[in-house]
Amino acid sequence: LGEINIMNNKKIIKASLFHSPKYGEIEFLKQAIIFITDNGIISKIVKQEDENYQQILNQYSHESNFFDFKDKVLLPGFIDLHIHAPQWPQAGLALDDELSYWLHNFTFPLESKYKDINYAREVYTDLVKTLLANGTTSAMYFGTIHNEATLELAKICANLGQRGFVGKVVMDDKNMNPDFYRDNSTKEAIENTEKIINDVYNLSKDVPQGVYPVITPRFVPSCTDDALLELGKLAKKYDCYIQSHCSESDWEHNFVFERFGKRDTEVLDHFGLLTDKSIMAHGNFVNSDDVKIFNHRKSSVCHCPISNSYFANAVLPVNKLKKEGLNICLGTDISGGFSPSLYDNIKHTVMVSRMLNDGVDNKLDANNRGTHDSKVSVFEAFYLATTGGGEALKLPLGLFKEGYICDFQVIDINTPNNKLPNYLDNEEDKHLLQKILYLSTSENIREVWVQGKQILKIGRA
Repeated sequence: LGEINIMNNKKIIKASLFHSPKYGEIEFLKQAIIFITDNGIISKIVKQEDENYQQILNQYSHESNFFDFKDKVLLPGFIDLHIHAPQWPQAGLALDDELSYWLHNFTFPLESKYKDINYAREVYTDLVKTLLANGTTSAMYFGTIHNEATLELAKICANLGQRGFVGKVVMDDKNMNPDFYRDNSTKEAIENTEKIINDVYNLSKDVPQGVYPVITPRFVPSCTDDALLELGKLAKKYDCYIQSHCSESDWEHNFVFERFGKRDTEVLDHFGLLTDKSIMAHGNFVNSDDVKIFNHRKSSVCHCPISNSYFANAVLPVNKLKKEGLNICLGTDISGGFSPSLYDNIKHTVMVSRMLNDGVDNKLDANNRGTHDSKVSVFEAFYLATTGGGEALKLPLGLFKEGYICDFQVIDINTPNNKLPNYLDNEEDKHLLQKILYLSTSENIREVWVQGKQILKIGRA
């Protein structure tokens, strides 16, 4: 008891919670007491089975800063590490078309509109609010080529309470990008990238949960060699996060190899764009040699299962890559992925892994149809959306653990519009989490907390 001083703790909460300390492992803490410091860090967790639990509960349960979540369930805030923020208006559009048509007839014309700061503000505000309502407390965003709109996105994250990671997109190759939407020159692209880095860093000084600049070459095919080289230098100078696409599809993977005679991973590493703060989307065609480079650089791959089903030509072999030591996180890839919900992407991670495992061509014998040992469980997918995201960001996120940042979502399994009832006499704790992950909608998310602060409350208490 002597270690806990209420003066040093801004809030104390009592709640049942789930998290995933290891890939595939789930821990359930029933009615645990969590102490949260003034700056939003978990300072102590007292479990029901701890000897002094009842004494501590009696001591603090009547304090004004004590929050009892009763029959609700806490999950860590979800961490979405691949989002094309300007594409939010086209979510669900043109997904039946080829990637080139989707880009040139929908995506690029849409992204060019963000030179209008008022349009950017309207769309980005709606997007961040939508993601928060879906339990996403940390998000990594591609912006557009426009500095002002990209900085506006960072400001919106800051003001609405989301932990935002924001990058101005670089696409300077005149041969690969449309005239109406590209950087005017390599020099301007690099200067604007450095400017947005400094602008976001300056903004972040007054943001408790943090906003972070991200160096963002759209992908290797859209950038000149000089741009890639200079972006690598900026990454070293500012120790910035880096995001891009890596070996997403047959086209991208093969294009890069034809241009450089090297695989996408090797090219990114050559230009200094794989570091311990690099998060590369998709990675469907990375091989074991690529994984060795990722592991050496402590970089991560962001799995985007819904988007991959439309545009990637392959299923990411999550289990194989995890066994080789690769850190994998999860992303919605709006709008290549139609859903802003990581709940949907958790489910889709499981489904596509079963297709990879069992195969899809019924003309083949069952024993030769799939890639065996590829099934990903819903608990493993949950890990990717939480702990895996924290590992990718190199931040203490995704777990309820002493010294970790206190981000969580409050799940009401009895909300009138989407009850998750227990009809089984032998219901286990893990069954409840399965129901939450498979059956929850935004209706069940009643509160969202970031950095120990409630930033969203919906409906009944």
